[in-house]
Amino acid sequence: MMDFLEEPIPGVGTYDDFNTIDWVREKSRDRDRHREITNKSKESTWALIHSVSDAFSGWLLMLLIGLLSGSLAGLIDISAHWMTDLKEGICTSGIWFNHEHCCWNSKHVTFENRDKCPEWNSWSQLIISTNEGAFAYIVNYFMYVLWALLFAFLAVSLVKVFAPYACGSGIPEIKTILSGFIIRGYLGKWTLMIKTITLVLAVSSGLSLGKEGPLVHVACCCGNILCHCFNKYRKNEAKRREVLSAAAAAGVSVAFGAPIGGVLFSLEEVSYYFPLKTLWRSFFAALVAAFTLRSINPFGNSRLVLFYVEFHTPWHLFELVPFILLGIFGGLWGALFIRTNIAWCRKRKTTQLGKYPVVEVLVVTAITAILAFPNEYTRVSTSELISELFNDCGLLDSSKLCDYENRFNTSKAGELPDRPAGVGVYSAMWQLALTLILKIVITIFTFGMKIPSGLFIPSMAVGAIAGRLLGVGMEQLAYYHHDWAIFNSWCSQGADCITPGLYAMVGAAACLGGVTRMTVSLVVIMFELTGGLEYIVPLMAAAMTSKWVADALGREGIYDAHIRLNGYPFLEAKEEFAHKTLAMDVMKPRRNDPLLTVLTQDSMTVEDVETIISETTYSGFPVVVSRESQRLVENARKKQDGVVSTSIIYFTEHSPPVPPYTPPTLKLRNILDLSPFTVTDLTPMEIVVDIFRKLGLRQCLVTHNGRLLGIITKKDVLKHIAQMANQDPDSILFN
Repeated sequence: MMDFLEEPIPGVGTYDDFNTIDWVREKSRDRDRHREITNKSKESTWALIHSVSDAFSGWLLMLLIGLLSGSLAGLIDISAHWMTDLKEGICTSGIWFNHEHCCWNSKHVTFENRDKCPEWNSWSQLIISTNEGAFAYIVNYFMYVLWALLFAFLAVSLVKVFAPYACGSGIPEIKTILSGFIIRGYLGKWTLMIKTITLVLAVSSGLSLGKEGPLVHVACCCGNILCHCFNKYRKNEAKRREVLSAAAAAGVSVAFGAPIGGVLFSLEEVSYYFPLKTLWRSFFAALVAAFTLRSINPFGNSRLVLFYVEFHTPWHLFELVPFILLGIFGGLWGALFIRTNIAWCRKRKTTQLGKYPVVEVLVVTAITAILAFPNEYTRVSTSELISELFNDCGLLDSSKLCDYENRFNTSKAGELPDRPAGVGVYSAMWQLALTLILKIVITIFTFGMKIPSGLFIPSMAVGAIAGRLLGVGMEQLAYYHHDWAIFNSWCSQGADCITPGLYAMVGAAACLGGVTRMTVSLVVIMFELTGGLEYIVPLMAAAMTSKWVADALGREGIYDAHIRLNGYPFLEAKEEFAHKTLAMDVMKPRRNDPLLTVLTQDSMTVEDVETIISETTYSGFPVVVSRESQRLVENARKKQDGVVSTSIIYFTEHSPPVPPYTPPTLKLRNILDLSPFTVTDLTPMEIVVDIFRKLGLRQCLVTHNGRLLGIITKKDVLKHIAQMANQDPDSILFN
């Protein structure tokens, strides 16, 4: 008797690209490994040390992920800030300084004109030695568009040539990978390198995109690469996905400076399997990442994000009405954006447009840059725009949004009363209205192009603009009509009643919630951004309203919609299956199909099995026995000495004695799954779907009175769900 698996065989227990992992088997393997280490730890000191190091390795891995993610985020922030300013000019005292840092070091700058210093020269000053006049404006305009096109061209070219997986947000694919799908190379070193470089280029080009979503992809790449340093995670796909969940939390932590929000985002939005120990490790990774970024201090203000704000004026109950209106706007915008963006992306996939990604990126960049330069609110980076919209105006602010008429004598310390708007505010309102239209339209065509592109910042910008416009309107209404019934009980003349920056923040949360359908994690992220506990209720009201409105117009968030568009085999845990179909309606083979390919327990030769393997593409076969069915989980073509094609294969525990002068038999019981999941043919599909969701199965067998009838795979379940929803079942592209 030859026992085929006395030693491990390369390939047995691994997965092919675009296949789903077997969660049950992976978790069982990890339990066996842990049990073996625990038992050996009692035998010697060295085994005890190995046991302790194995237990500590998870925390060490989280530490490394946090350090690497925070460092890369700081590098991206600093580089993007410098390259964004490069489109407008250069620092003559040091080319590596951005505009702000250049003037910080200047000795010839005044507080009123702190953005103007002789060391910072615009391109017109460098080329034609003047910054005045129409020709200087044209030179600056031309250089702005030229730099934008150069950055965009480099970004799309690097992605196309070196790492096609580096494009997009990355969150839909990470959700799919965390659900158990294999996409080889998506979290590899080339993807990490190219995504980091091209993310800086894409953000600096001025396109309507953000770096927050791609930072989650970057952090998950760090996690996946570092997993290879630890055997426990390198050899187990389920354990690796626990690490990737923690890495996603670290990515959001450095994107928004919100460690708690990052953990909740990973739990609510991207993770499929999230045990309690992963919660703690995610928190630790997010904490280390945020601490690392804080140590780098990329913005020079001791904050983790550019648009950190603090409000001091309390909100009033009546203001819930405009906050809810902002929630309705956010829901409407979210539903509109998802429908139009998905329609455009589908057009890109099904027409000639998808064959020319470089041309598409250059055209959208050219349109964006040409329309953006004349308007000061679209010319700056979107993060700086949000920072200005969130800002609570003070006496020393020089922004047009703070150009109020000062008609007061005294005020409380640190608090300015509501004031009539000046010329600058009205001018800013018109410019912001035009900015809002441009952002709404251009973001639809930008998200999904073949460059790294996040959606958090553009969505927040749309909401922040709408919120600021509404906030200024409410402020002026309260100032001129403070005796109205809706104001006179809480807003007296000369008081600071309305904070337009708060409306901008609530609007940003509403629009982001409408697009992504986040709720709890969104509120916590916005709370960590502002540091104000008293604004949780307005944020909750806006986030819930936007989700309700958006869900009424379309059930899917943007990431789920892109998962369905790309045909990824993602089984959504939040959706209920309400149809009254049975397992026999979904299983294969159907009535008119060929019979199910099976192996018999003790009557097939090596040649018979090799013939079946060569004629099919399956990765496993049921083994038929008298009362139960078992599954051959892997293809093993390696032969041992003495085994010939006429050798009988046995899957039983004990084989009969071999007569003399006959080929030796081959025992393959070690590669059987001795506890396959089975359902009866009359099992309702809602139970089958729940089993697939909660246990992470690849397939289960269908029996009738112990007799094997067929098999249901995860792909069959997804096709059936699509069919029941009147969608194309063939849109599920992968295994």
